[in-house]
Amino acid sequence: MSRSRVIETSNVHEPVKIKKHLHPAMVIDWLHAGVEDTHLGGWASLSYGFAFTITGILIHAFFAENYWLLAGLTTGFFLIGPFLATGLYDISRRIALGQAPSLLPSLIAWLPNLANIALFAAFLLIALVAWIQLSFIIFAYYFNHQLPTFIDIVFNVLTFKQPVFTLVYFSVGGLFAALTFAISVIAIPLMLDSNTSAGTAAWASLRACLRNPGVMALWAFCIVVLIGVGFATNFLGLIVTMPVAGHASWHVYRDVIEIQP
Repeated sequence: MSRSRVIETSNVHEPVKIKKHLHPAMVIDWLHAGVEDTHLGGWASLSYGFAFTITGILIHAFFAENYWLLAGLTTGFFLIGPFLATGLYDISRRIALGQAPSLLPSLIAWLPNLANIALFAAFLLIALVAWIQLSFIIFAYYFNHQLPTFIDIVFNVLTFKQPVFTLVYFSVGGLFAALTFAISVIAIPLMLDSNTSAGTAAWASLRACLRNPGVMALWAFCIVVLIGVGFATNFLGLIVTMPVAGHASWHVYRDVIEIQP
């Protein structure tokens, strides 16, 4: 997959121009580019994967008995994932520029546009807290105001004893994830790559999804699969799948935005 030029700050004009048509086959290119950047990034990329894995293990260790909170935090991972992958975007940007990938610079890559990235991260955090609260309410309501055990949850989901609970929980969670994805799929890479404001970046991301709903929905599905594989392997899979998803998301941004000459 060819590397396109990185946008220079002085060449970014608002509103950001979005490509009108993306082809579904581009999703394969994005995944391939994500794998390639993970390989080229080496330990710099895998360090993020290890961080995600350790965080997941710790969350499950500390909240093992609070399943409503555990479920909210685990599924809420999809909400704040775009911000957590900021360093991976920077590594991909460096690779595209022909620079050696490095972990330390990627940790502070957000500093040049601190105010806007921090504002967007705060919004994602608010969305996460709101989802956790809703998760608690849904669990309590459908289990007679008593928080269930893990066995209760598995039994009710697998036996369809409470199909309405399953439908409501995943519908509300899916709505949160879809809305967050729509405004963030290219927002943070755009802010990282330029001085674009948080509002402009969110609007550009939303327009990209509205103009290419099928392709962007397919990409969202790929992210769910990649993170799902990580969860299904007791978080060990996140060592690789999270860097791949993060790096690939950079290439999504590069292919969605019209690069100014």
